[in-house]
Amino acid sequence: MCQGQQTAYMIKVLLVEDEASVASFVNRSLTEAGYEVSIAMDGDTGWQMIAGYPFDVILLDVMLPGINGLDLCRKIRAAKYTTPVLMLTALGSTENIVTGLDSGADDYLVKPFKIAELLARLRSLARRNHKAVEEEGGLHIADLKIDVQAKTVTRAGKPVSLTATEYRLLEYMVRNAKRVLSRMDILEQVWGVDFNMGTNVVDVYVNYLRKKIDKGNPVKLIHTAIGMGYIIKEAYEDENSN
Repeated sequence: MCQGQQTAYMIKVLLVEDEASVASFVNRSLTEAGYEVSIAMDGDTGWQMIAGYPFDVILLDVMLPGINGLDLCRKIRAAKYTTPVLMLTALGSTENIVTGLDSGADDYLVKPFKIAELLARLRSLARRNHKAVEEEGGLHIADLKIDVQAKTVTRAGKPVSLTATEYRLLEYMVRNAKRVLSRMDILEQVWGVDFNMGTNVVDVYVNYLRKKIDKGNPVKLIHTAIGMGYIIKEAYEDENSN
């Protein structure tokens, strides 16, 4: 569990950094602090990972092979991903910092940095990310609303009755709205890492949710991303992936 966190949810961090020594140091430090770290060594790989997997915070170097950090950050924002981005760079002038923030970054940390400061910045961005989708204790997407305190759900103002497992699955999907969630990730986060990975329980429960959330509603929210998993959002570009 991350220091200062009040939940068993493990914060997922993507580190996009081409310097092996820096990547190794940050990875080791964050892992020891309880974060789940994924690493991309170039901008193109970073983009593929961002587009295919939900992260809570992105640590992004500026000088990268392939897509540089500034262009990658612009691409992230152009794609409407709201994941907080923390720039890590040796370019520490005011002009460089302003350019980084103008590209869509949420924060900027100049190398070399102390790991304690990086952890503090990460905690702040992770809290901001979760609060961004919450309004007065609730989550929502389109006309679907979740009261996370009362653990109740409504769609178009009408109550939706869910089992405890259905509720956990829906809350997890809404917290990661507009991101493709793999079946394995859903299993780990909703059922636990020790659950049988060969089961089709995710597909079964997604179908349960579809019947309760989408049936009879003109706008479908739960969609299948063929070969990747599931995504919850108001529209899905590939109409054959429903």
